[in-house]
Amino acid sequence: MILLLKIITHIQKLKERWLFKMNLKIIVAISENNVIGINNKIPWRIPEDMKRFKELTTGHPVIMGSKTYLSIPEKFRPLPDRKNIILSKKLEPQNGIYIAKNIEEALSFTENEDSFVIGGSQIYEEFLPRANFLEITKVHETFDGDSFFPEINWNDWKKIYEKRQKSEKGLEFSFQTFKRNL
Repeated sequence: MILLLKIITHIQKLKERWLFKMNLKIIVAISENNVIGINNKIPWRIPEDMKRFKELTTGHPVIMGSKTYLSIPEKFRPLPDRKNIILSKKLEPQNGIYIAKNIEEALSFTENEDSFVIGGSQIYEEFLPRANFLEITKVHETFDGDSFFPEINWNDWKKIYEKRQKSEKGLEFSFQTFKRNL
């Protein structure tokens, strides 16, 4: 009986994370001191990271907050070849973007396709409990910032990939993939 209860509890947790329907992936670049931004900008420039971001997210829905959306240069908005889903109570629907008022509405716009959460910090915090993958670019340096990635219980995650390298400007970073422990 105890084993059956454990199995039922485990299945409920999986359903809560949408694991039966889709992969929800957080993609983020984080400094050693957890900085992800300053003044609505990324405080470093790593072309390899931008290339990886494009490769991973193209063809998939991307979920973001309004500040993240507005921080994207206008010529790249909405992000091409991706369904752009913006959580906002203020923005109005426009050509090429979907406006969601809450997490459930944002997830419904994904139509159960594998999707990426692309920021900012509040959006990461709200989606972290539902995510089952983390695609992290770890920048091996500290930066000043006003936007931070939320604290993670690393016991819930298993690193399944890491590649350490240096940017063309000499900045050390690693591409890391984590999968949530079931």
